Amino acid sequence: MNISVIIPTYRNTEVLLKNLKHNLPYLDGCEIIVVNDYPKQTIKKDLNQFAQIRVIENMTNKGFAGTVNTGVREATRDYILLLNDDVKLLNSSYKKAFDQLQEDKTLFAVSFAQKETNGSIVGKNMIYWKNGFLQHQAVKPDTAGPNAWAEGGSCLVDKKKFDELHGFDEMFNPFYWEDIDLSYRAWKKGYRIEFNPQILVEHHHETTISSHFQKDRIEAIAYRNQLLFTWKNISSWDLLIAHKLHLIKRLVSAIMKNDVNFLEGFIQALKRFPQAFIKHFRNPKLRSDHELLKTFTQ
Repeated sequence: MNISVIIPTYRNTEVLLKNLKHNLPYLDGCEIIVVNDYPKQTIKKDLNQFAQIRVIENMTNKGFAGTVNTGVREATRDYILLLNDDVKLLNSSYKKAFDQLQEDKTLFAVSFAQKETNGSIVGKNMIYWKNGFLQHQAVKPDTAGPNAWAEGGSCLVDKKKFDELHGFDEMFNPFYWEDIDLSYRAWKKGYRIEFNPQILVEHHHETTISSHFQKDRIEAIAYRNQLLFTWKNISSWDLLIAHKLHLIKRLVSAIMKNDVNFLEGFIQALKRFPQAFIKHFRNPKLRSDHELLKTFTQ
């Protein structure tokens, strides 16, 4: 198939090997690239048993965005199946996404339904504006249609468009909001992202991150990246003014309540503000923020 599978991995070799053995029968004919983001430990010997898999090992830790970008740069096929090492394919239904992308050239990506640990199904999401920030939440995943973003751990992407948008923004490393950011830029460029509930995978979200990072740090990074996403992507003046006012209120509240994680996230975001500011002017703006946000609330 004309698909390159990119599997980023970080200190999760046991799960990676287990899922590779399970998933490979469904990936026949695909180019498969595993990118190891843990420079202190090689996984090449572990993957020698899989002759069809190419292994790339980062010399320095690049985080999720940088690791995926590394794999995509080495990919030789026209479509990219992004597959986290903790994702289990249940069948070959991802090929439905391949058909969709070939038939509709306005599509940037097709995202999948995902079965969580508790058996619930997720994967369809919306972005909305509230209290001066871009927020996101899950939507009932029972019908096909526009999706706010293609989740970086389980989706099929048009490589040409991925490259055109310069891939994931590594400013968001080590994790969170990079897939939302890329998808938002794709939407603003005039492309679309579709959710296909007929494609179901098993994906237990955040199990890997929570095993390697403390809860407080995860929360601070999430706050930081939400701020960076807003500063980088919002171009409507009324929303920017509202953001400034609400941010002041939020900072005062965080100080009063000793919300250390938000304050840490804000300080870290300020350090990367120059990057976000420069990228703000380079971002595609074919669609306005107001027009785009209506797409997910209709």
